[in-house]
Amino acid sequence: MQQIHISDRDAGQRLDKFLHKYLPLAPSSFFYKMLRKKNITLNGKKAEGKEKLTSGDMVALFLSDETILSFQKGIDTSEYESAYVKLKGITVVYEDEHIIIMNKPSGILSQKAKEGDLSVNEWLIGYLLQEGTLDKTVLSTFKPSICNRLDRNTVGLITGAKTLQGSQELNKLISSREVKKFYRLIVKGRMEPGRFKGELLEGYLTKDEKTNKVTLTNRKESEDASYIQTRYYPVKAYQDKTLVEVELITGKSHQIRAHMASIGYPLLGDYKYGDKAFNEVYKQKYHISSQLLYACRMEFPIMEAPFERLSNLVVEAPVPGDFRKLLKAD
Repeated sequence: MQQIHISDRDAGQRLDKFLHKYLPLAPSSFFYKMLRKKNITLNGKKAEGKEKLTSGDMVALFLSDETILSFQKGIDTSEYESAYVKLKGITVVYEDEHIIIMNKPSGILSQKAKEGDLSVNEWLIGYLLQEGTLDKTVLSTFKPSICNRLDRNTVGLITGAKTLQGSQELNKLISSREVKKFYRLIVKGRMEPGRFKGELLEGYLTKDEKTNKVTLTNRKESEDASYIQTRYYPVKAYQDKTLVEVELITGKSHQIRAHMASIGYPLLGDYKYGDKAFNEVYKQKYHISSQLLYACRMEFPIMEAPFERLSNLVVEAPVPGDFRKLLKAD
């Protein structure tokens, strides 16, 4: 017999889905038979499997240890431990029982692109295992994961969920755009702050997966095109460049880079959408080899329990070294 106490990590999902994760090799017919015969109970009572689990619930399995083991896969954590050791420079800037916000350096994937990759996703699980706030047995029913993505070479804030409830809440906030996301970037050209005050850019974005490049149009020309909105604010103008802050209203791949290039202010260091000759000057002088863009700030709305710690929270990322170096030199 085993008793499983449902924690915040597993709350919010149906009992039958939880059982499938806990005993992944067991067929569905096995669970329904065991539920019907009360060999699997919820809070000491007969259950159907459709019940939604809440924190504090107790699932009892009146099964032999041999039967339970025969339906479980071995949990290999070596990948997560390796990511935690090998992926240098990721830091935690906010953490509570449900949510974690990290600062990602350039050159690290948010999620795997192919088998064998290590990303922030694997680092997150490795970090929680190392800290002792995650038991590896939990990984059979729920895996903590990131909830928003940054391009490999984009630095800054990236959110993750430590619990299923946290994942559901964060994804809801992001999809409804209740979390405001701000980026800072350095663009080619002098953009006087007094002339530009919260300019809104709109358009339709289409991505070519083969070239990993996007195109922008003023109207929707294909079913694959996504409507996008970007608001930008010049912060400080320099001799041949400008520090700009962007509010990413919609979040599509390469949106900021393509939108700024479309109005004649491409990102410094961006070889895909930018000015190659301009970039080469800064590459030779300051060793800038990728776009100067970072996710600088997140602003959360008023939140209710159990997420009250996030209420009106503002999280900021440290200024990356390339930004400090360039803006100090000018």
